[in-house]
Amino acid sequence: MKLFLGLLLSAANAYFVEVDAHKEECFHEKVSAGTKLGFTFEVAEGGFLDIDVSITGPDSKVIHNGERESNGRYEFAAHIEGQYNFCLSNKMSTMTPKIVMFDINVGNAPTDISEGDVTEEHSKLESMMSELSQAMQTVKHEQDYMEVRERIHRAVNENTNSRVVMWAFFESVVLVSMTLGQIYYLKRFFEVRRVV
Repeated sequence: MKLFLGLLLSAANAYFVEVDAHKEECFHEKVSAGTKLGFTFEVAEGGFLDIDVSITGPDSKVIHNGERESNGRYEFAAHIEGQYNFCLSNKMSTMTPKIVMFDINVGNAPTDISEGDVTEEHSKLESMMSELSQAMQTVKHEQDYMEVRERIHRAVNENTNSRVVMWAFFESVVLVSMTLGQIYYLKRFFEVRRVV
């Protein structure tokens, strides 16, 4: 059972890609008709954390086209056999590259097994394993998503921390210089001047 769970977890990997400004990165998956496909993404770094996403089929039919999205999850069944394209576009950005975490989940192709060959127990076991596989992929995606969010929040916290330190240093310099200025002014104010 542990080996089976390990195989399920290793099959649900997420990938990171850097999409430069004015560029587009496309990924392809060749599947047979009826296969379930899933595409999830999350913009981890860069600009306003947005990117354009498009999914097209082998017949150039647009399955999904989204503009300036931060994250998303799309699932669909392949309508015909062929190569499906998943594109991440950063063409709207002037100079900021984006780092995107994405995952393409390919389900099992439908099988043409006659009902006489499969017992009821076998089909139930198959459906339960399929459900378990999808649940494990969902859990893995959520873990990857939480990791990305934690990384983003850590970067924001570190940036805020460095700004607070710089502001505290600036306040200290201003406070010390005002103190020295007041001492100098009060010393001159109470100084006795001799008139000749």
